[in-house]
Amino acid sequence: MAEQGEQDRQDRQYRRLEDCEEDSPPGEEEEEQLLLHVTEGPTGTGAFVASLTPPHIYQFHQRNGFACVLLSDVLELVQFLFVVTFSTFLLCCVDYDVLFATRPLNHSHVPERAKVTLPDAVLPAPQCARRLRGSGWLLFLLVLAGAVWLCRLVTALRRLVGYWEIRSFYIRALGIPAEELCNHSWQSVQARLLALQRRQPLCVPRRELTELDIHHRILRFRNYTVAMVNKSLLPVRFHLPLLGPVVFLTRGLQFNLELLLFRGPAALFQNTWSLRPQVKRAGARRALARGL
Repeated sequence: MAEQGEQDRQDRQYRRLEDCEEDSPPGEEEEEQLLLHVTEGPTGTGAFVASLTPPHIYQFHQRNGFACVLLSDVLELVQFLFVVTFSTFLLCCVDYDVLFATRPLNHSHVPERAKVTLPDAVLPAPQCARRLRGSGWLLFLLVLAGAVWLCRLVTALRRLVGYWEIRSFYIRALGIPAEELCNHSWQSVQARLLALQRRQPLCVPRRELTELDIHHRILRFRNYTVAMVNKSLLPVRFHLPLLGPVVFLTRGLQFNLELLLFRGPAALFQNTWSLRPQVKRAGARRALARGL
């Protein structure tokens, strides 16, 4: 009974902290957690500055270095082009009446035979082009797919520039060559990062970087998501007749929730590590909730 009373008292205190109606005191806003590493440039006159965050360093390690990241991004772009091109070919360049033998005609001008081959069902290029030009909705979808592909290309190029900086950070600051990255565990990389922090402060103007700081920043969005699910703030639990309570969270729903809460223009975070200052003010919560 005493333990239950202590637990109830702690729960009441936790709820009171949530219902606080005072703004965050000045100076307690979360400071930016960029990792700033400066090294001399190739000529000795310039300086190389990499603005990094622990999640980016962790993702670079988990994706096995710059070469794997580059290959993965290129293959994703090629895959997108292949899917769009092959889908267009199946819609415009295949005569399905011939393919399924509902019409005896074929385009190879071979006398009638029992077996239909793939060349028989493929339309000539001029006829395929005419069918493509005659379909307005298909042209619109192709233009839309081209715009999406260009956006993905620009995003991939920007991401590669950032990963190139991280590659330089691994080589110059952490002393891990690109070809040896696969031989280092994340614990080894983290130990070198903490040792570098002790030799040359990386977090400005924060205190010394710790393992807990790194873990918090890597898992920040996931921890917020888990906390919101535990407090029933996200609609992932439903009660169905005969089946009872079920949990429903598809990849699409998860992506939209992350875009709304963490990565979109009206997200709670102003970057990958700190909340917007107005989110921390209790007096602005109702207006922010209506806007969200």
